[in-house]
Amino acid sequence: MDNKIQIFDTTLRDGEQVPGCQLNTIEKIEVARQLEKLGVDIIEAGFPVSSPGDFNSVVEISKTVEKPVICALTRAVEKDIEVAADALKFAKKKRIHTGIGTSEFHIKNKLNSNPEDILKRAVSAVKLARKFVDDVEFYAEDAGRTENEYLARVIEAVIKAGATVVNIPDTTGYCLPGEYGEKIAFLVNNVPNIDKAVISTHCHNDLGMATANSISGILNGARQVEVTVNGIGERAGNTSLEEVVMAIKSHHSLNYETGIDSRQIMRTSKLVSTLMRMPVQPNKAIVGRNAFAHSSGIHQDGVLKDRQNYEIIDPAEVGVKESAIVLTARSGRAALKHRLQILGYEFENEEIEDVYNRFLDLADRKKDIGDEDLEILAGREKKGKPPIELVSLQVMCGKSTIPTATVQVSFKGDVFTETASGNGPIDASFTAVKNLVKRRVRLEEFLIQAITRGSDDLGKVHVQIEHKGDNYYGFSAHTDIVTASVEAFIDAIGKIT
Repeated sequence: MDNKIQIFDTTLRDGEQVPGCQLNTIEKIEVARQLEKLGVDIIEAGFPVSSPGDFNSVVEISKTVEKPVICALTRAVEKDIEVAADALKFAKKKRIHTGIGTSEFHIKNKLNSNPEDILKRAVSAVKLARKFVDDVEFYAEDAGRTENEYLARVIEAVIKAGATVVNIPDTTGYCLPGEYGEKIAFLVNNVPNIDKAVISTHCHNDLGMATANSISGILNGARQVEVTVNGIGERAGNTSLEEVVMAIKSHHSLNYETGIDSRQIMRTSKLVSTLMRMPVQPNKAIVGRNAFAHSSGIHQDGVLKDRQNYEIIDPAEVGVKESAIVLTARSGRAALKHRLQILGYEFENEEIEDVYNRFLDLADRKKDIGDEDLEILAGREKKGKPPIELVSLQVMCGKSTIPTATVQVSFKGDVFTETASGNGPIDASFTAVKNLVKRRVRLEEFLIQAITRGSDDLGKVHVQIEHKGDNYYGFSAHTDIVTASVEAFIDAIGKIT
């Protein structure tokens, strides 16, 4: 049995159906290019008949992307299929994805039809699509709640009509993993011509089982899995690309493989999150901020001794530089000593006890323990001024004004001034700072946290930058969030040796 699992990414179609997360054509092209770098096999670029914007996006992505198959969604409607074929005219590899509801709910309540008419419409749609492309995927919408014998009849008929891929969606996220796997196995064993097509999964996460159902589908014969980056999608979302890929990669005994370059996962996740303005929850598997963070003393001690004690995935495999040891009141002596060593402080085991007790007292009163706190706890505060400091900041922005920032910094005793523009006041300020220090740095993470409440909030900013492969961190707090952001950025740059 073929062990290659095709990764069908529908971030730009099903994922983009999240309210408020729509992308323009330029943004879609940027995501499509990153998906190509990631190594997905198929990109579902849109639903061309739904709007001129969607049609244009499919056209432009088809011109830009070369390696993946470009797929366009349609209903089992003649005009849909003709418009999709037109949108795909520039694609190097093209696929039309057509289908219709097959569950009793959809046949009676949505389509006001009957099983025989639905079967005929499914066959007609596939035959029409085959006139335009050689690669046709058929979806049996709400297959998760479709009676298996009827589903098998439909699948057999559409394969006979020319479908090369048959998609078995759990549209409502209703199925249990065993139930969904059994449905795939039923088709493998009861559709005579099933060997003429690839079986695909398309699972939603309404009950939190999209990834489990997809893996169950693979174990029972599916060889294509439909996913989105960060698991975004309608309602509770779709199957998460990163979860399926890393589950397959982590379980060598399954003997399956994908063509995904897993080191591109975090980069892709951040791009999609940024462009769609949809933050990733901190505890999200694989790509969440806390996915490789450890705050419990027992866990920290175990990870410091051997990462595999508490991590089944090497962070570097998904594009994360290293695990995070987060110091809290639950942290142990090993984690504290490790962080102090990074800061250049060496303590014998008996010496660390006093520092640790003071650390616990502070941690009980303060949620976040930063490097500055540790410097004080170690009894050796920094001597002298930091190498670079913010002297003054002036920002001009508004609805009809190009954001411009004038930044003045003190660098090794001398004062320098630079003015730059950008997409906003913070971007303009950061650009001015980079022009001043003349260092090639990339902003990896930018977090703003309110410390107090009200319009005069004290905002805390955390910045992570990358320079020549190394990460540097900066922190600041100020009632003016732009000032806090620039100070945090300068703090990080000042730590580059």
